[in-house]
Amino acid sequence: MKKKYTYPFTAIVGQEEMKLALILNIINPAISGVLIRGEKGTAKSTAVRALADILPEIGVIGGIPFNLSPGEDPETVRECFAVTGQAMPAADALPVELRKVKVVELPVGATEDRVVGTLDLEHALKAGEKRIEPGLLSGAHRGILYVDEVNLLDDHVVDVLLDSAAMGVNTIEREGVSFSHPARFTLVGTMNPEEGELRPQLLDRFGLCVHVGGITDPQDRVTVMERRFAFEEDPERFFAEWQEASQQLAERIVRARDLCPSVSISRAHLLGIAKSCLNAGVDGHRGDIIIMKTAKTIAAWDGRDSVGAGDIDRAVAFALPHRVRRQPLQDMVMDVGSLPGVRQTAP
Repeated sequence: MKKKYTYPFTAIVGQEEMKLALILNIINPAISGVLIRGEKGTAKSTAVRALADILPEIGVIGGIPFNLSPGEDPETVRECFAVTGQAMPAADALPVELRKVKVVELPVGATEDRVVGTLDLEHALKAGEKRIEPGLLSGAHRGILYVDEVNLLDDHVVDVLLDSAAMGVNTIEREGVSFSHPARFTLVGTMNPEEGELRPQLLDRFGLCVHVGGITDPQDRVTVMERRFAFEEDPERFFAEWQEASQQLAERIVRARDLCPSVSISRAHLLGIAKSCLNAGVDGHRGDIIIMKTAKTIAAWDGRDSVGAGDIDRAVAFALPHRVRRQPLQDMVMDVGSLPGVRQTAP
């Protein structure tokens, strides 16, 4: 079968904020994902699907479709083997393999069973054993769950995502029989605001939010056309031309992942974050925590082991637009740095 090539992430022209928001979530999945809002034709879906080539590798227990870590609770591992009809190997014989972090795409029209998975009730009744057909959330564990046109999802699927995102667990239930497996994923959504907004509960689950628009520089727009034409004419050659840049980006991401846990942030900067959130009228504390995590990740991305005021300003720009309190029908405030008392550095 001929290999299918995706458009390289590094070949995308402009849209630097969107690309950085995605990269930050690869470095630190605890940021909790990103919502990308913008008009159609602005490389939103292209950027997310292109992540597959630059994602790092992780250790995964082979033989089962749950992307479990080798350090997962043994009882969880045993049950995951059992529901696929297999006996769990001895601890020293577990099949562990390196795989790239996955990007799992959730179609807008996906049913709840397709997302969550289903139980084989007939097998359970006949053999007295749980047997399941895994859903999309099983493959998304420790990876990226991508939802295009996330604002158009059915409410019942939104409820499932909210539950899994909050608990880090996916539960399949049918006729009194249930099975749960880990489902900790980075949620990435793209949407066109002209087609409607998100439910507030789901909106708040996205750690970051960026707005993208069409490129206004004529030379850059020409570059977009040239690169797209070259890719469609010969995808393999175009992909190869950008492979070195993609490899360098992937290596920088790995270095930042290694550095991120040791990045420090002063109490004075934490106080600055708290004041920014209060001055912006943000409800709850999730915004404060996401800003802290994002600022540390930005510092790691830049190769530094401590957070500066500029990192906080950049983090605020990502983490607060969808959290600033709004009146009904009021548009989202994308330039939160313009709000009084929010910036840490002089404009």
